Amino acid sequence: MTSSAFEARLDLWQRIKTSLVYHSFTHNRTTMASAAVLLVFMLVAVTAPLLAPYDPWDQTQFDIMDSEIPPVGSVGADDRFVLGTDAMGRDMLSTMLYGTGISIAIGVFATILQCLIGVSIGLVAGYFGGRLDSFLMRFADIQLSFTTLMVAIIILAVFQATAGLKFYNDFAIIVIVLVIGVAEWPQYARTVRACVLAEKKKEYVDAARVIGLKPMTIVYRHILPNTFSPLLVISTVQVANAIITEAALSFLGLGMPITKPSLGSLIRNGFEFIFSGSWWITAFPALILIVLILAINLLGDWLRDVLNPKLYDK
Repeated sequence: MTSSAFEARLDLWQRIKTSLVYHSFTHNRTTMASAAVLLVFMLVAVTAPLLAPYDPWDQTQFDIMDSEIPPVGSVGADDRFVLGTDAMGRDMLSTMLYGTGISIAIGVFATILQCLIGVSIGLVAGYFGGRLDSFLMRFADIQLSFTTLMVAIIILAVFQATAGLKFYNDFAIIVIVLVIGVAEWPQYARTVRACVLAEKKKEYVDAARVIGLKPMTIVYRHILPNTFSPLLVISTVQVANAIITEAALSFLGLGMPITKPSLGSLIRNGFEFIFSGSWWITAFPALILIVLILAINLLGDWLRDVLNPKLYDK
């Protein structure tokens, strides 16, 4: 590394340390704890094949005779299964490690898809305005009149009936990401459109037009970067919403199949046994889901506050 490159990185680090975002983060214990918890969940999700004692996707690694074994410390526990087993005899620790990864992956990729669709529509509608803006926003209003869960239930039920359960089980993650992503894009479109309406009246946009830049160049190269703050805030909320939606769909039997468990499907699998004494099958995945959603929402609240310029107005 050359001295100039080292000095540039050092200067960048100094600017980060003196920024309001860094100061707010390092002086907010709740935010730091939430970020640490989320980081642990993400690391666990990525390294699940290395950390998990068993592979819950491999049917040769679990036995139905080991079903409903309680966690270590309870009567009838088995040292092989620290957190017990589910009704299929799968190790709960292993299924939760894999399930957490699936839930986070669905939340992240569904949010990315929402962002791509919604940002593109919001930029076009806000910049060009007129009838195109009216058409796109009325279309967004129509979609917003239906809840995400309602749209997802209808689409997934029809898809399972037409394509068959075997095909659905093979491509469940992709289908759920597409359904949640397509159902939630109006949130991004409306946010970006509002930002574009404010930005396109500023001098730098007029200067870009004067020098002859194409409209799409102005939109994506100059206006879009000024919408990153609200997009970052809404993305944290949408990741949590996507994870909750997937969990709800799985609980209703329309989400992840039993052979590829997510946190939602794990909760559903053990719900019928919760009153028969096998509480851990539902309780442990539910606890993990609650902590995950809480950590994401707390980070989202912090981002909303720290990126709000009105907080720094005198």
